[in-house]
Amino acid sequence: MDDPPAKHWPWVALGLVSIAFHIGLIFYGLAPALAARPIHMALLLPWMLILPAKTPWQRWSGWALSLLGIGGCLYIAVNASDIADQYGFIDGPFQMGLAVLLIAVALETARRAIGWPLPLVALITLAYGLFGQYVPGEFGHPGLPLESFLGTMTLAEGGLWGQLTGVSVNVVAIFVILGAVLNAGEAGKGFMNVATVVAGRLKGGAAKVATLSSALFGSISGSASANVASTGAITIPAMTKLGYPKSLAGAVEAVASSGGQIMPPLMGAGAFVMVELTGTPYTQIMAAALPPAILYFLTVWVGVDAFATRYDLRPVESADQPARREALITSMFFAVPFLALLAAIFGAGFTPQYAASVAILAGTILLFFDVRLRFSFRHFGDRLAIAAVTAGRQVAMIGSIIICASIVIGVLSLTGLGVKVTSTILSVANDSLWPALLLTALACLILGMEVPTTAAYVICISVAGPALAALGLKPLVAHLFVFWFALLSTITPPVCGAVFIAAGMIGENWLKVAGKAMLLGIGLYVIPLGMIANPSLLALGVSPLAALFAFVKMGAGLAMLSYGIIAARPLMLRAPLVLAGLLFVFVSV
Repeated sequence: MDDPPAKHWPWVALGLVSIAFHIGLIFYGLAPALAARPIHMALLLPWMLILPAKTPWQRWSGWALSLLGIGGCLYIAVNASDIADQYGFIDGPFQMGLAVLLIAVALETARRAIGWPLPLVALITLAYGLFGQYVPGEFGHPGLPLESFLGTMTLAEGGLWGQLTGVSVNVVAIFVILGAVLNAGEAGKGFMNVATVVAGRLKGGAAKVATLSSALFGSISGSASANVASTGAITIPAMTKLGYPKSLAGAVEAVASSGGQIMPPLMGAGAFVMVELTGTPYTQIMAAALPPAILYFLTVWVGVDAFATRYDLRPVESADQPARREALITSMFFAVPFLALLAAIFGAGFTPQYAASVAILAGTILLFFDVRLRFSFRHFGDRLAIAAVTAGRQVAMIGSIIICASIVIGVLSLTGLGVKVTSTILSVANDSLWPALLLTALACLILGMEVPTTAAYVICISVAGPALAALGLKPLVAHLFVFWFALLSTITPPVCGAVFIAAGMIGENWLKVAGKAMLLGIGLYVIPLGMIANPSLLALGVSPLAALFAFVKMGAGLAMLSYGIIAARPLMLRAPLVLAGLLFVFVSV
C-alpha cells in the first residue's frame, strides 16, 4: 500500500463502505446486535486476511477464509431475529459447522493481525471451556453441552458478538475513523509545529518537542507502536542531529508515544471500552484521566531536564523552527475538529459517538485545504482515499483484536473462571488491597507482554476487577489502574514493542533504549499506585480543589523522584530526592 491510494481503488471503496456503515449506525438508531456486529466482522476480514498476504498460500487461504467468514457473518446478520429466538443453542449440523468456522476465522484473523499470543490465549480458554470438567480441584467446572457452549459463543450476544464487540462497532470504530481523517490531512504537521514553537527553544528542546507531539498524536492514534513509527520518523532524526545519544532519542520517543494512549480527549480505544464496561459517562472518564495523564508527561519533561545534566541536550535550531503564523494555521487542522468534538459533547450534550461524527465532518471539510489554506478538489480526493484506507485497516486491526479477546471474555463468563481467579487473588492477597494491587499489576505486565494494550486491559479487568471492587476500590479507579499497568509492556523488557520500534529506527541496542525509557517513564510505574494513595486526584469533575491539591503534591513528588534517579549528581544528593519524592506521592496529608 505504498503506492498512491488511487491505484488501490478496491481498498479505497471498501474503506469508504466501512466508514459509511459505522457512521450510519449512529444515525440509523438501534440496530440489532446480531446484525451490526457480524457485519462489522465481515468488513474487517479482507483487511487482515487478504491485504497483508505475501505468498501464494497466504493469498489463496486469505481469500477462502474471507469469503467463508463473510458468508457466515452475513448468515447471522440476515437471520438475526430467528437466531435470537434460539437463545444461544445450536440447531442442526449446519449451525454447528458455522460456529466452528466463525471461531476459527476469528482466531486466524487475529493471528495474522498481531501474531500468536492472543489467539493462543483464546485457544487455551476455549479448551478450558470444552474440557474444564476434567480439571481437578476448584478450577474445574461441571461441563457445558457442546451445542450450548458453541451456540453462546457464536449465535448469541456472548463470545464473538458480546459487549466488547459492541464497543468496537459503536464507539471505537468511530474514533478510529476520526483519527484517520485527521492524519490524512495536515493535523500531524500541526501537532509538530505547535510542539516545536512551544518547546523547541528550551533546554532539551528536541526531546520536549517529541514529548508534546507524541502526546497529541498518540491520543488519536491509540497505538504506541504507530505513534513511534509516525512521529518518531521526524523527532528521532531531529534529536540525533543535535547530538543526543541514540539510546536517549529512542527512549524519549518510546516513552512519549506510550503515554498518548492515556491522554484525553481520545485516549485511543481504551477509554471507550471503559465507558461501556463501567457504565461511567465519557465526560467523567475524561475528567478523571486528565490529571494523571498530565502528571505522566510532566514527569517525562522533568526527566529530559535531568538527562540534560548528563548530556548536552541542545534546543531545536532556529532554522528548523516553524514561523508562528505557520504553526497557528496548521494548528487549526487538529484544533477545529477537537473543538467541534468537545463542543458537541459538553455544549450540545451529544453522545461521544455522535460528537465524533461531527468532528469527522469538520475534519473531512479541512481535507480540501493544504497548509497554505489553498482549496483543491484533486488533493481532497487523494486525502480522502488515504483516510478511507487508513480507517479501514485500523478499524480492522482493532476489531480483530477485540473479537478475539471477546472469545476469552465469553469463556470466562460461561465457566465462572473469572470468579475463581478473583477469589484466588483475594486469598493470596489475604483480603488486603495493596497486595491485590501488586498482584494485578504483575498480571497486567505479564499479559501485556503478549497481547495489545486494550486486550490486556479487558482480560485483566475481567478477572481482577471484581477482586479490587470487593476490597473497596471504586470501579473507575480500578479500571484506570489496570489500564495504566496494561501499558507497562510498551517500555518494559523483555517484550517492549515501542522500544523495539524506536531502537530499530535509530539502529541502537534495544536494551540501552529500554533502560533509559524505564527511567524516563518512571511515572508509568508510580502514578497508578499514586492514584490509589491519592483518590482525590481522579475527582476533578466533582472536587476540583481537592484534585488540584493532589495533583500539585504528586507532581512535586514525581519531579523529585524523576530528577533523583536520572540527574548526574552524587548519590548522597540523589537518594534524599528519591525518598522525598516517594513520600510526597504515597503519604496522605
